[in-house]
Amino acid sequence: MQMIRRSGERGHFDHGWLNTYHTFSFADYYDPKNMGFRSLRVINDDRVAPGRGFGMHPHRDMEIVTIVLDGQLEHRDSMGNGEVIHPDEVQCMTAGTGLLHSEFNPSKSEPVHLYQIWLLPEKRGLTPSYGQKVFEPAKRQAAWQRIASHSGLDGALPIHQNAELWRTTLVAGQSRHFEFSPGRHGWLQVMTGSVNANGTTLTAGDGLALSDESRLQIQADQPSELLLFDLA
Repeated sequence: MQMIRRSGERGHFDHGWLNTYHTFSFADYYDPKNMGFRSLRVINDDRVAPGRGFGMHPHRDMEIVTIVLDGQLEHRDSMGNGEVIHPDEVQCMTAGTGLLHSEFNPSKSEPVHLYQIWLLPEKRGLTPSYGQKVFEPAKRQAAWQRIASHSGLDGALPIHQNAELWRTTLVAGQSRHFEFSPGRHGWLQVMTGSVNANGTTLTAGDGLALSDESRLQIQADQPSELLLFDLA
């Protein structure tokens, strides 16, 4: 079974300093038909203006993954972390029993384009934690690159959920496939570009949910960057 979530159907708010798209219900956007998929709860596609950002705010009982596509994002939190996230870097946080954090575009001239993902944790009340890592772009240009995982295999950042998050980059005409184990579910998110996935054309911002599918076959129509969630 496949279900398409088109970019133009997402929740959209342009606050001037923040231009944001919500794949699933989030904040002031509520759609009872799109509350998440399996343990995947939030996919936000954000563009933050230079010198602007999110002030200190709380989270709890959520696994939060942040990917910067263009620009840079400055992070600070109540655990004492203060880092700048650049393209090719991924940040993972376990909010657990509770934390505060802020996110800010430190550039005076360039916007930042980022994806922020939330997954429900395997249990509540975990100890908050933080991880950030550079992932070599050459590896995701050649194959699927595991960036977040319950197991931490292949140097992926650890998350507390039975989920694997993969990233890949394709040039026009290039193909990629993925084999799902029995009982697993997939969500493919097109961050940039355009691809054909299992016979369906998807463009930037589109998502494709897969259940009871053993294989995902992708061919890029133009240079594209993709996220794939392998979910229980």
